[in-house]
Amino acid sequence: MQALLDLIATLPRPSGPGRFFHGRGGLFPGCEHWALDFYPPVWLLTSFAPVTEEDLARIGEALAARWAEVAPGEPLNWMFQHRDEHRPANRLMAGAIPDEHVVEEDGARFLVHLAQGQNHGFFLDMAEGRRWVRRWAATHPGGRVLNLFAYTCAFSVVALQAGAAAVANYDMARGALATGRRNHQLNGVQDRAAFHAHDIFSSWGKIRRGGPYDLVVLDPPSYQKGSFVATKDYARLVRRLPELLAPGGHALVCLNAPKLDTAFLRDIVAAEAPGLAFIERVANPAAFADVSEERSLKVLVYRQPPA
Repeated sequence: MQALLDLIATLPRPSGPGRFFHGRGGLFPGCEHWALDFYPPVWLLTSFAPVTEEDLARIGEALAARWAEVAPGEPLNWMFQHRDEHRPANRLMAGAIPDEHVVEEDGARFLVHLAQGQNHGFFLDMAEGRRWVRRWAATHPGGRVLNLFAYTCAFSVVALQAGAAAVANYDMARGALATGRRNHQLNGVQDRAAFHAHDIFSSWGKIRRGGPYDLVVLDPPSYQKGSFVATKDYARLVRRLPELLAPGGHALVCLNAPKLDTAFLRDIVAAEAPGLAFIERVANPAAFADVSEERSLKVLVYRQPPA
């Protein structure tokens, strides 16, 4: 735990949301179960293993001491989440959480929820993926976007902010899409977005009729029981890309599964959509550095040939 305490002792005052300690990356032996994130104005400490109350007290004292130095007079707000394979436990350790907790990244506002569930409505490790979409939309004004497994629709928000004409968001989770609608309202872009609470694999006819699309984002979970298993289902997504993409259109192919490497995705695209050209892998935020980049988030860019 010492590496985490050392990091806390040197924390800057954050300017926005982000990860500040990434034990999961394996760069801090003995601290692999710890993560420390900031969702202004709340710190979130996560452990992927059981920890003692004594350890939590030491971390809380360290956070309080450092916060008093970098933000004198401001209250310290921090949450703790213990995550295991069953059900996460969330505890407010100090301070308070805003009733409507909104964070801002690159001028876009997103609703987050730290006190319930495992995920928080906004994935910090996808920051560079969102920036790639923002740049794409700015250089392809009027583009039409398909966002599959849209979750809370962050890709849609940044695409519309940067100049996309329309985005179609598909996800089975109605609650996540409701948060997505709120995210669009927070940014004043709700009029150009559509939200479809459908099973993607049984909706290809509807999805195809809405195309072709200038950008298709594939960002499924690596494993969701009864819904999606990457090793079995990712190929079913990729083989649809050629018929969904407009000539010259782009695809953002994403996967966060430590046991599946970049070759897993590239082999699937080569087999199921061989006409698509690989462009690049989007770099992950520096805060998510890993002993092996192949374990970290994969975000690959492909392009459909021009007509």
